[in-house]
Amino acid sequence: MSLKNQVIEDMKSAMKAGEKDRLKVVRLIMAAVKQVEVDKRVELDDAGVLGVLEKMVKQRRDSVEQFEKGNREDLAAIERAEIEVLQAYLPEQLSADEITTLVDEVIAATGAEGIRDMGKVMGQIKAKAAGRADMGAVSATVKERLNAL
Repeated sequence: MSLKNQVIEDMKSAMKAGEKDRLKVVRLIMAAVKQVEVDKRVELDDAGVLGVLEKMVKQRRDSVEQFEKGNREDLAAIERAEIEVLQAYLPEQLSADEITTLVDEVIAATGAEGIRDMGKVMGQIKAKAAGRADMGAVSATVKERLNAL
């Protein structure tokens, strides 16, 4: 079953179960997917839906950070709950050790010699870690490793 169909089925089950909070997030996912499909005039495959989900998680993490700075823990808690629902659709995330190992492998494979090769390294990592890692954290690890060369 495709990821998009899974979201549709989850929307139906959330409606039947009366899970209002979960239903709200699933509807937001569907709306975001439909918006991208209309804008680009294509039907999204699983990779496209994953991209939408990653963007939604990133937006919510940014919102949590802002709400915490503004002492609005109530709103931050709502965003965290939405992140939980969104992450159920994402593949299992890589650990910090796995990210470091992946970065080291790609640096060796590309022959990167310094920070100016960061784009080359990040391009390959994006392909290998799509949907499984926060690219901000990966970028920080890549910078750290390339500066150490």
